[in-house]
Amino acid sequence: MKLLALDTATEACSVALNLDGEIIENFQMLPRRHSRELLSMVEQILGDAGLTLSQIDALAFGRGPGAFTGLRVATAMVQGLAFAVDKPVIGISTLAALAQEGLRRFGATSVLSSIDARMNEVYWGAFREQDGLMQPVQDEVVIAPEKVMVPEGDDQWLGMGTGWAFREKTAASVLDCHTDSYPRAGDIAILAADHYGNGHAVSAEQAMPVYLRDKVALKKSER
Repeated sequence: MKLLALDTATEACSVALNLDGEIIENFQMLPRRHSRELLSMVEQILGDAGLTLSQIDALAFGRGPGAFTGLRVATAMVQGLAFAVDKPVIGISTLAALAQEGLRRFGATSVLSSIDARMNEVYWGAFREQDGLMQPVQDEVVIAPEKVMVPEGDDQWLGMGTGWAFREKTAASVLDCHTDSYPRAGDIAILAADHYGNGHAVSAEQAMPVYLRDKVALKKSER
């Protein structure tokens, strides 16, 4: 299996290949430069691996939640690439990708993922490990930190993501948190391989971002 993944949901920009379980990744902090740099990053990682786009079995992307413009960039890019070579697409939650990083880097089997959503809110999700993959245990939401919900149980939670900059306000207790963690294409590629193997890929035109917030098109004064 050869899978190409990309993510531009936050200030970070990353692309990765999953080659039969081996992850190759290019991760950079590129605020406001995603649209200019993403295609060249894709071309470089494929070239370095000696692959063409047509040799890829499927493409994956961080479907959100995240920044509105960033999600549009990733969705448009993955749709264009997938159309060009007639390949299926897998959308992966950026919160799930953060949770997978928590498992991969820190061995955490219970992760509370949180991304700064601006306007004094966070994108929020809770995940537990099953067979080496982080799975959601409740619906993802955009919510004030003071109102976040934590699943019942005696889990020792790890916090992942920029939303944990609001730790003092957050109505959840964690052993530790990593506010400098961003969704990464490498973790998206890990999760996407499982989705692809289970037949959850879709056609390019069905690849859609997930915003969670329904006010992305409103002016600041209207919000």
